[in-house]
Amino acid sequence: MSSALATILFFLPAGIANAAPVLANKIPVIKKWQTPLDMGVKWQGKPLLGKNKTWRGLITGSLIAGLSALLLSPVVDYGGGWPVAFGLGAVMGFGALFGDAAESALKRQRGITSGNSWFPFDQVDYIIGGLIFLVPVTNLTWSQMGLIFVSFFGLHLLTAYVGYLLGLKDKPI
Repeated sequence: MSSALATILFFLPAGIANAAPVLANKIPVIKKWQTPLDMGVKWQGKPLLGKNKTWRGLITGSLIAGLSALLLSPVVDYGGGWPVAFGLGAVMGFGALFGDAAESALKRQRGITSGNSWFPFDQVDYIIGGLIFLVPVTNLTWSQMGLIFVSFFGLHLLTAYVGYLLGLKDKPI
């Protein structure tokens, strides 16, 4: 396997985590678990994160990212056995969702309503968040981080459009 493909597969759990909350919202058993991450707190009269950033999304996204890394571990070197693979997957998934939540806070303060696109920030927030959380626990090089950034920016655009075509998203970007 090429090192470029290995790098992309290494970060794939973060991308999966970014999509997981949309999918988790479709699962009837957990759909009702809608507690917002910000618990309804407002900043300067505006919601801090908004009702679409939930504990359900953060927890399921992080767990699914960990499980994704476990599934990828036979072909991706996460630097240890299954606990390391799951842990790194969960960390990058949590970081991806943290980045998304931080960007959401900025959107709310700028008056951009939930669901409206803020290009290109909506497309890179999870990448930056995932990388920030990975850097202290991995030895990714600058070139690997650049490859991840460019690849996942493009993949995000593609998967967002496919999600729109499948009816999982209201808007293509």
